[in-house]
Amino acid sequence: MPTEAPLLDQSHLKPGHKASLLSHSQTLELYRQNAKKTNDPDLQFEFAAFMVEASRAMNEEEAKKRDDLVKEGLALLKKLADRGHANSQYYLADCYASAIGTSKNKPDFDKAFPLFVQASKHGHPDAAYRAGVCYEHGWGCRKDFAKALQFFRKSASASHPGAMYRLGIAELKGELGLSKNPRDGVKWLKRAAENANEEFPYALHELSELHEKGVDNVCYVDIEYSIQLLIEAANLNYAPSAFKLGECYEYGKMGCPQDAALSIHYYTIAAQQDHREACFALTAWYLVGSPGVLPQSDTEAYLWAKRAAEKGLPKAEYAVGYFTEVGIGVKKDQSEANMWYRRAAEHGDKRAQQRLKGTPVDEKKPKKDDCVIS
Repeated sequence: MPTEAPLLDQSHLKPGHKASLLSHSQTLELYRQNAKKTNDPDLQFEFAAFMVEASRAMNEEEAKKRDDLVKEGLALLKKLADRGHANSQYYLADCYASAIGTSKNKPDFDKAFPLFVQASKHGHPDAAYRAGVCYEHGWGCRKDFAKALQFFRKSASASHPGAMYRLGIAELKGELGLSKNPRDGVKWLKRAAENANEEFPYALHELSELHEKGVDNVCYVDIEYSIQLLIEAANLNYAPSAFKLGECYEYGKMGCPQDAALSIHYYTIAAQQDHREACFALTAWYLVGSPGVLPQSDTEAYLWAKRAAEKGLPKAEYAVGYFTEVGIGVKKDQSEANMWYRRAAEHGDKRAQQRLKGTPVDEKKPKKDDCVIS
């Protein structure tokens, strides 16, 4: 028998996610009254978080209402934080660090840092990790690697994947004042990989690369396991892993069979995270299509190239210029084409530099290999 959802359950509301309940005045007022009736700090926190998250879904036309909602939510969070409520301390700190309710809408680590520290003292693993990051970079405090390590270790003791990953990289590369210790570094990375999630998938990718190349007396070469780790990371929407798998299945690298469907699948995962090389890889696929997998489309090829170009990829900037000059997937427009050629040339693309010098273009449709990222 399914259990009834708790009142004001906001477990789905995290920074960066839109509230699933819109802030209609009636709904908001109902939640507000319920929150006033209870002395439970957890329920009051959920209402405060609801207000902040609901404000994210509001557009500029509702700016006044949005700002009032943020102000009310932060006031309640501060009240709870002052009473030692760890989740409120962390959430309020995250708001300040994310420029929510701050002066000039800029991150305010002078306010965020002490709250991360306070919440960590109440056993909040995320807060301990964030306090460590602040000490590492000197955000809201003096840079102090020893204290950064202290907080990372505290967070890692609660199996926080971000803290374990940071300790792993620090041991592996000799960072944060540590001597290189690959053996301990790999141990931390393995623990981080076991606890990886969508927010912290990095250890899976790092371990994959270590097993691809091997580390003497520490990490053996295991290509099959390396691919497995990439797949796990890609399933958590980690773009670099997904892009690498896209290449593996396109070209038959790392023991993978050439498989258009899987290549396109993984490129798409990466491209949806705005990975510029993956966007351009899809351009190449759309230029020729793949029977039964992907229909050929000049328009899609142009659109994905433009998306990559807007992220500053020189080859994509040149391609958009070429497509626009010749008229592939878009209406011919020489002035627009020249603008993209100039961008590409500024970023070092030699073909664009030659084109701007007057070298004529080949108006034949480019082949798929012409769009390959080398």
